[in-house]
Amino acid sequence: MKKLQFKVSINAPVTEIYDFMLGINSKSTYEQWTALFNPTSTYEGSWDKGTKILFVGVDEKGEKGGMVSRIAENIPNQFVSIQHYGLLKGDKEITEGPEVEKWANGFENYTFEENNGTTTVTVDLDTTEDFVGYMNENYPKALDKLKELCEK
Repeated sequence: MKKLQFKVSINAPVTEIYDFMLGINSKSTYEQWTALFNPTSTYEGSWDKGTKILFVGVDEKGEKGGMVSRIAENIPNQFVSIQHYGLLKGDKEITEGPEVEKWANGFENYTFEENNGTTTVTVDLDTTEDFVGYMNENYPKALDKLKELCEK
């Protein structure tokens, strides 16, 4: 697993960023900034600590897929930890086997820090070697989109 980190500073209060980023009041806000990863990106489930959440999208062939995850921690407006432990292919959850083993138990953590009306969002994530380039290219773009949307 490779560990990557991305940061963005947004001129808006932490409560707004947290709600917008996770789609707390409207799932559509989560979908707006994550569209840079996949235009159909969404989630199914809850951001509550200990609950299962599915991060899903439809690929170019029209097939549903994504990640099976668990919210390891959620301290509102401060920290969210997502533990990925499986793959979603169609409606089937795959939680063991060679496809899953190479990155199972990887984490994606969001840290929120507000200082004088500016919120810094830090994303720390574990990824496999074959996704490093994709994440390095797309995560900064997604965070720039989050900043643009939150500063409107």
